[in-house]
Amino acid sequence: MKYNVTLNGKIYEVDVTETDAVVTGISQVPVATVAAPVAAAAPAPAPVATAPAAAPAPASADGTQVKAPMPGTILAVKKNVGDAVKAGDVIVVLEAMKMENDIVAPCDGTVKSINAPKGSSVNTDDVLAVI
Repeated sequence: MKYNVTLNGKIYEVDVTETDAVVTGISQVPVATVAAPVAAAAPAPAPVATAPAAAPAPASADGTQVKAPMPGTILAVKKNVGDAVKAGDVIVVLEAMKMENDIVAPCDGTVKSINAPKGSSVNTDDVLAVI
C-alpha cells in the first residue's frame, strides 16, 4: 500500500508492505515494514500565516544571534533593545506544540535587536534577537 506522508512541510511517498515475522515467545505476528521515503512530485501547499513573519536579521559580526530552536509563535518579549542580560536570562517566550518555551540568552551582554515581536510566527533557526 502506498501513502503520502507530510513531514516538516515536505510530502513523501511511502510504500508499506505487511509480512509475517516470528518474535521469540510469541507466535507469528504481522509486522509492517516501511520503505525509505521518496519525495513526491507534488509540492506541499504553502502554510497560511496568521501573523506577519519576522524579518530575518542581517548577519552581525559583533553580536551573538539568539535563534528559534523550533517553529512556533512568540507569546512574550521579556527584554528590550538596550537591556543588559546575563547568560540564562529569558529573552522571549516561544509557544510550540502548545507548550511555552523560554528562549534564554546564551551569553552576557546587551540586547542589540529584537527581531521577533510578540505574536509573530517563527521557523526553526529564525533569529529572534541579537546580543
